[in-house]
Amino acid sequence: MTQGLPDITELRPEDLDALQDIEKRAYAVPWTRGNLKDSLAGDHIGLACRHEGRLAGYAFMMKVLDEMHLLNLTIDPDCQGRGWGRLLLEAVKARARALGCVRLLLEVRHGNQKAIRLYRNSGFSQIGLRRQYYPGPGGREDAIVMSSLL
Repeated sequence: MTQGLPDITELRPEDLDALQDIEKRAYAVPWTRGNLKDSLAGDHIGLACRHEGRLAGYAFMMKVLDEMHLLNLTIDPDCQGRGWGRLLLEAVKARARALGCVRLLLEVRHGNQKAIRLYRNSGFSQIGLRRQYYPGPGGREDAIVMSSLL
């Protein structure tokens, strides 16, 4: 892959196989195919980060009143370190603002320091902690709850 910037588009049902592949390579406990399929078909908003026609990342979010909840933001492990996560996060924020949201909320694994740095550098602050929130191969892991005003 070249270093050019990716396009941010809508996720489509035909992205399901690529979503599942990235999810499995990115996480020890990935979303299931059913989770991904339900998110594509349901009320979730899905954004795709595409580079040279290939899915390189994605975000799922859910609007609740005047807040947007970021459910999943993932960049293909082969594409990380290029600033594409920040680009996708900015697209998430823009979509949330366009839909009238005033705040973006998320949970992130306590051990995912790369993601925590991305969120902090993008204006998020910790507002809570959900103990034993995420399943993991070695047991459960806490989630840091973060928020950013839009």
